[in-house]
This record gives sequence, structure tokens and C-alpha cells, in this order.
Amino acid sequence: RAQLMESGGGSVQAGGSLTLSCATFGVYDCMGWFRQAPGKEREWVTAIHVGDKPTYDGSVKGRFTFSQDNTNNRLYLRMNNLKPDDTAMYYCAAGGSVACFSLRPIDFAYWGQGTKVTVSS
Repeated sequence: RAQLMESGGGSVQAGGSLTLSCATFGVYDCMGWFRQAPGKEREWVTAIHVGDKPTYDGSVKGRFTFSQDNTNNRLYLRMNNLKPDDTAMYYCAAGGSVACFSLRPIDFAYWGQGTKVTVSS
């Protein structure tokens, strides 16, 4: 069975908001969100290490909020004031503690299938 499963992507106009959800089926020390735009490499967006507060890439800080619902085993990424540059496939990811120190995709062992976000100007 898949370890992670995203939902909630869609199309919005610039300035709009979306909330992505990720169902988790395991317990992880590090969880995060990545995105990959067409023709570009996968890039880190936000991550949280167990017991700590989320950290954010500068391009989304102040606009995106990463939260957890441990009762329902879900992660959320609330995205406000979306910009066309936010257009990408968004992935939730999980791994051991080293993933939250490196923030490299290769260190995240588990990935969802991705959900597409399109922001039009």
C-alpha cells in the first residue's frame, strides 16, 4: 500500500488559495512537501522534524503553512496568495531525521504520487 497520498490540487487565479492534503500510513521523523515545475528539478518547499516547527523555503515563507493532524494521520499545506511561479506538481514526502537536515529529495524515502497545482495570471 502507498505510504503517502496527496489530494487537493487544482487551478486557481493568481492571489487565490488552495489547501493540499496528504494521507500518511506510517510514522516518520521528517515530513515535507516538494514541488516540481515542468522542465525543472524537484525543489523543497517545507518540512517538519518531529517535535519542531516547520521550516519554509524563502519563496513561500509567509504564504504557505504546513500543518499536521496526528489524530487523522494527515498533513496539510495551506497555500495563500498563489503566484504563477507556484505552478507545479506538489508531492508530500517522508523519511528519517537526516531528510530534515539535508532537505534533499534523495533522503526522503517515501513519496506520494503528486497533485497538480496551476496558477494563472
